[in-house]
Amino acid sequence: MNTELLYQKYLQTRTISTDTRKITPGSIFFALKGDNFDGNTFAAKALEAGAAWAVIDKPTFKADDRFLVVDDVLKSLQELARYHRLQLKIPFIAITGTNGKTTTKELMNSVLSQHCKTHATVGNLNNHIGVPLTILSIPEDADIAIIEMGANHVKEIEFLCSIAQPTHGLITNVGKAHLEGFGSFEGVKTAKGELYEYLGLNDGIAFINSDNHTLIDMSRERNIGKVVSYGSTADNFVSGSLEQSSPYLTVSWHKEAMEIDDTTHIANSNLTGTYNFENILAAICVGSYFKLSAEQINQGIKSYRPTNFRSQITKTEKNTVICDFYNANPSSMKVALENLNDNPAPLKAFVLGDMFELGNEAGAEHLEIIGKALSLDCERSVFIGEEFYKHKNSIPGNAEFYHSTGEAYSALAENPITGCLILVKGSRGMKLESLIELL
Repeated sequence: MNTELLYQKYLQTRTISTDTRKITPGSIFFALKGDNFDGNTFAAKALEAGAAWAVIDKPTFKADDRFLVVDDVLKSLQELARYHRLQLKIPFIAITGTNGKTTTKELMNSVLSQHCKTHATVGNLNNHIGVPLTILSIPEDADIAIIEMGANHVKEIEFLCSIAQPTHGLITNVGKAHLEGFGSFEGVKTAKGELYEYLGLNDGIAFINSDNHTLIDMSRERNIGKVVSYGSTADNFVSGSLEQSSPYLTVSWHKEAMEIDDTTHIANSNLTGTYNFENILAAICVGSYFKLSAEQINQGIKSYRPTNFRSQITKTEKNTVICDFYNANPSSMKVALENLNDNPAPLKAFVLGDMFELGNEAGAEHLEIIGKALSLDCERSVFIGEEFYKHKNSIPGNAEFYHSTGEAYSALAENPITGCLILVKGSRGMKLESLIELL
C-alpha cells in the first residue's frame, strides 16, 4: 500500500498504535520490529484489541483486508509522518542539544500555550520512531508544533529534519554525550549542527544563545538566513540575568528596542539549578518572537513544574534532595555539581551514578567527575556503578564507592544521610530512584 492510500486510512482515525497493550479503538497498528520481537506476530492481536487496521510487512500474516501490507513498516510510518507534515501549514520548532532539550521544550510549550494551541513531543519520544509518532498526533487545529530531536550518531538529526521539516530551530548546547556513537566531541558538534544545516538550506530561523561561543561558531559555519539571539547582553533580541537561584530560579529579562517603555520583566520559575537559566531564557525568547505578552510569558514560565527526575527538588523527612537522574553525561554532571557547590545550604552531599555510552572515554571522564565532585565540601560523597568503582583504590579519603545501586541501597540503609542537601544524578539505567526512599 502506498503512502497516499495509507494516509486516507489515517484521516479516518488520526490515531496510531504500536503496542498491543495500549491499543486505541479504531487506530492503525504499525507492526514495528525490535531486537527481540517482530510486530507482525502481534498484528492479529492488535485487531482483536480494537485496532481498525494493522500495517505489516510480511504478507504471510495477512488474514483479511484489515491487514495493510507494505514493504517496510518503519519506513511506512516515517513516510506517513512526512506526508502529514506537508499538510500542516504551521510553524514547526525543532529542539535538540546535549543537555536541557526536554526542559526547554516543556518550558517553551508552557509559554506558547498561554496564547496558542501548541502540540509538543510527549516525554522523550525524540528518535526515528518517536518523531513520526509525534507528528502524526498533531491535531488539525494546532497553531504551533514543538518537536524534540535526540541523536546518538551522525546524520540522525538530518534524517529527523527531513521528516519534521522545521521552520524554526534551537540547539540548547553541545557537550560530551553518546561519545560511543559520535566518536568525539567534534562528532557531537557535527551531529547537532545538522539542525542549523537544515535551517540554512531551507530558509529557516534559528534561536541561538549568544553566550555560547560553540553555538555561535557552528551557526556561522552554516548559511542561516535569520538568527534570533538571546543571552546576557543587551544587544540580543531578548536579554536576561539570573536574579535568584535558591531554592528556585528567578530571571529578569528585557526585549530589544521594540519595548517602548524599556521595561524589565521578572519571571519566577519552579526550576532549580543555575544551568536552567539558559533554558528559561530560550523559552522567553521564543515566546517573545511569537508576540506573546510579557504577562503570558511569565505565566508560562511560572506554570511549568519539572517532572520525571529532571531538576526536581524533593523535601523528605531527612533531607532536601535534588532529583536530577533522568540522564547524565560529563557536561550535565559538571554543571549539576557546580550548582550544588553554589547552593548556600550548610550541609551537602551527593550520590552519583555511572554515565553511560561514553565508549573509550568512559574511564577518563568518570575520573574527571570524581575529581570535581571531591573538590566540593560535602558531608558524604557516594559514587555508584562499575565505571566509578574502577577508580576506588586510587582515590584517597572517605569517598564511598559501590558496584551497583543495590549495594549502595544496603549501605545507605545501614548508614543514612541526614540533614543535607543531596544531589542525586546518574544515567537513567542506574535506577537511582530506588534510593530516594532512604534519603
